[in-house]
Amino acid sequence: MVSLEDVQMAARRIAGIARHTPLLPLEDGIFLKPENLQVTGSFKFRGAYNAISSLSPETRAKGVVADSSGNHAQGVAAAAFMHGIPATIVIPENAPSIKVERTAAWGAEIVRCPNPSDERMRVAMDIRDSRGLEYIAPFDDARMIAGQGTIGLEILSDLTDVETVLVCVGGGGLLAGIATSIKALSPKTKVIGVEPEFAADARDSFYAKERRSWDASLVTRTICDGVRTQGIGVLNFEIISKSVDDIITVSEEAVLEAMRHLFLETKLAVEPTGALTTAAIRSQVFKPTGKTVCIVSGGNYDPALLARVLL
Repeated sequence: MVSLEDVQMAARRIAGIARHTPLLPLEDGIFLKPENLQVTGSFKFRGAYNAISSLSPETRAKGVVADSSGNHAQGVAAAAFMHGIPATIVIPENAPSIKVERTAAWGAEIVRCPNPSDERMRVAMDIRDSRGLEYIAPFDDARMIAGQGTIGLEILSDLTDVETVLVCVGGGGLLAGIATSIKALSPKTKVIGVEPEFAADARDSFYAKERRSWDASLVTRTICDGVRTQGIGVLNFEIISKSVDDIITVSEEAVLEAMRHLFLETKLAVEPTGALTTAAIRSQVFKPTGKTVCIVSGGNYDPALLARVLL
């Protein structure tokens, strides 16, 4: 399990590198935690930097490999660049082009692969074994979970009486990390996961009390490319089962409406996954009763999609 001490150590590692993102008011008693303003435009940078900085100098010098549809790719590429080491990133064919371009801009070697999660992991494992690189998993990794958990520390330092934190969930690294830090310091605060109806494997697993996976043909239906994972991570599920209060789902239409609302009313340009938590409130799937924080996970949107949303 990941402990509060692990998260606090991660906070020390990323201090001065990752941004302490602010809490922005959405409406009365509801706040946004805009990780779209984070380095690389996503919360993923936190975990990636923590993971790479925790490696021994000898291991780190050989380089790292990761697999991702985009945001983890950018986080690892950026963290590797800052450490002066090579990074190889395996990216599925259906990843948004802008995320691929931004990953390459950090100097990473890009390897494309088919869309299924198990296929991109297989390719990454082959590269790891053939080149002797350190694999930086996108979510099922204690170092990643601890890094993402630093968001919870920031929330509690800025809003001590927060009642609920809404967190998007794909593989579960962000949800597990935030639940770890929030529940350790504020046990009464509720932590609730939010995912698309079209990729509800985490909710399915949560209520079945066992890990369940969905076929790639199902999860790729959602516009929220950041949560198209086919199943929640093993370590993540263990933490989520013990520390998360609920997992809810929202429609594709609600996500698009939330994207538009965030852009027009708060001037935040976010990707579909980043709008999930706001969509839960806007569509009244979740009705706040006290101070609530919505994690805006990222802002690496497709410009053409945002244009369609706004028209």
